[in-house]
Amino acid sequence: MMTANEGIPVVLIVDDVPTNIKVLANALRHEYRVKVASRGEDALRGARLEPQPDLILLDVMMPEMDGYEVCRRLKSDPVTEFIPVIFITARDTDEDQELGFNLGCVDYITKPFSLPIAKARIRTHLRLKRQTDALERLSHIDQLTGLANRRQLVTTFGMEFKRAAREGLPLSVLIVDIDHFKDYNDHYGHGAGDVCLCQVALSLMKSLSRPGDLVTRYGGEEFVVLLPATNRADAYALGERLRENILQLNIPHAFSSSAPVVSVSIGGTTADTLIDADSPESLLERADKMLYRAKEMGRNRTVFTTT
Repeated sequence: MMTANEGIPVVLIVDDVPTNIKVLANALRHEYRVKVASRGEDALRGARLEPQPDLILLDVMMPEMDGYEVCRRLKSDPVTEFIPVIFITARDTDEDQELGFNLGCVDYITKPFSLPIAKARIRTHLRLKRQTDALERLSHIDQLTGLANRRQLVTTFGMEFKRAAREGLPLSVLIVDIDHFKDYNDHYGHGAGDVCLCQVALSLMKSLSRPGDLVTRYGGEEFVVLLPATNRADAYALGERLRENILQLNIPHAFSSSAPVVSVSIGGTTADTLIDADSPESLLERADKMLYRAKEMGRNRTVFTTT
């Protein structure tokens, strides 16, 4: 459920002079959620805390840590590197601005500034940030099924692999392949094939109950299901549930030798402590071998590694 503030951009104002913060905060608070910081360390901490700012207005001249150093640290932190920074400063030489832009800021507002002009620049950069975020989200989504795509899988798999190794947790992977999908496309048409893919994708997504589980379209008629903190027995049971749920869709497939309806083959593997897996790719390769074995055994089944 969305709160009243969700969707409203967050602006972090960083300045060691309280009157400067007050002027900007009063000018912006009717349109944006405003966070403030008077020190560099507070700014770095505030930039990481939820709700993260969509834009940072950063004074250059501050004691202890100046704005340039704050910007440098923001841009070197993966959690904050993509937050746009606008410097607000009386230092407006070409050399100052060149330094700021090289550090990654998106604009300069020089003091004394006009509030209407400052607000217009802030509005422009927030709009650009919103568009960039939307494009970034789209780049991680499969446009046909709405599932996460291969790019998102690589990102999430890498993070979960490191977490499993750090915390000594099991990590399971399933590769799901629609049986005889080429024959389905050839006889029912590619339009029907797209509808079939979407139905299977929705079934897979609905079959997962934990927020940390991820189902992605891996390519063509293949899907990968990533199951953090899931042991072999539970992953196998989930694979069978996925397979049964897809059978229960009752999508006719008269040209399949595996079942009269659309079915899937699933290959899976589990790394109990990641001692026996040196990379996400090695886990995928093991799951893929099990998928191949499932196909050799007649399809419409789940096959798991035994060790």
